[in-house]
Amino acid sequence: MRAPAEAEILAPSFPGMSRWVNVAMLRMDKQLGRPVLVEFWDFCRVNSLRTLPYMQEWHERYADAGLRVVGIHTPGFEASRDVDAVKAAVARLEISYPVLIDNELKAWDAYGIEGWPSRYLWNQESRLFEFHFGEGGYAETELAIQELLGIEREPVAPVRPEDEPGILLPAQTADQPGAWSGPYEAGGVWAVLSGSGSVRANGEPIEVTHPGCYPLVEHPHHTTGVLELEVGDGVVCEAVCFTPGVAPA
Repeated sequence: MRAPAEAEILAPSFPGMSRWVNVAMLRMDKQLGRPVLVEFWDFCRVNSLRTLPYMQEWHERYADAGLRVVGIHTPGFEASRDVDAVKAAVARLEISYPVLIDNELKAWDAYGIEGWPSRYLWNQESRLFEFHFGEGGYAETELAIQELLGIEREPVAPVRPEDEPGILLPAQTADQPGAWSGPYEAGGVWAVLSGSGSVRANGEPIEVTHPGCYPLVEHPHHTTGVLELEVGDGVVCEAVCFTPGVAPA
């Protein structure tokens, strides 16, 4: 969504004394003269994971043209509060742009964030140019980046069918706390897991080797199903989460 021209919203500063990954430190006031794309995310939230391919591709496509991409990792689960786990996740997910570790929620509060993922595109004068909450809106964000950089090219192709611009998706089941089992409607089922061991989802074993969001069940389209989740010794399940799917034809 484009920011109202009359709003003149200036980018908040990055919190001082923050920990960073992939860079020693960044200051927002040192980014004047270049557009900056900021996204708040959590490696334990599946909707954050689903936006990462776009963020990474925009970094690779436009960094040389002047775009600065910054991920702000603000934890929403106990499993994602550990600094070493965040660093390991950035490496595992092959994120190459700078990531600020916002464990104290200082950046989160400065922006007034209400959920993950949330992304903000700031222009060369550090004024808000475009923003989006949640998944989707990828083409709009990339076209806004191109406008600021004076570049024209075909936007990144949708990673999933449900990412197609303008598509209407059925509502999926709401996220559930803990090691939940029961009926659901969704395109996929995930769990926030930590520890070491295994779980079984509808009889299928899944090995847990690090904290993160693990796929339990995946469907080719929006489906009604029943989850039977068994959590083994040594594993903690903080939540069961659902992703959207395209309605069957």
